[in-house]
Amino acid sequence: MLDRRSFVLGSGFAVAAATVALSAAAAPFSAAAFVAAQASGKPVLVAVHAPWCPTCTAQKPILSSLLGQPRFRDFVVLDVDFDSQKDVVREVQARMQSTLIVYRGKEERGRSVGDTNGASIEALLAKAL
Repeated sequence: MLDRRSFVLGSGFAVAAATVALSAAAAPFSAAAFVAAQASGKPVLVAVHAPWCPTCTAQKPILSSLLGQPRFRDFVVLDVDFDSQKDVVREVQARMQSTLIVYRGKEERGRSVGDTNGASIEALLAKAL
């Protein structure tokens, strides 16, 4: 039987593992990386996040799980740091952290803000396929 402390410690480890998994698949946003991703013909996810944001933390394991599925494996994921990349935040017109934007080529196919529902994030990713 799990006691509260074991559960909390285990939950923290699972979130940390999912964060590492997503970070390994994602690249920092740069103009060159974004142009290259759009030209690749692959679906692109731009994830605007902040390390202090609880919603962003909740999104990471969901994204990690979805991006590990065969259907979404071809996504190019670019991370935008909400605090240190204000020029990019303005460029992609993100009003707040926890913004997810999907593209196919140069066309924006959809975006969400503050969403932590796995089904709706999956539907968002599917718009770029």
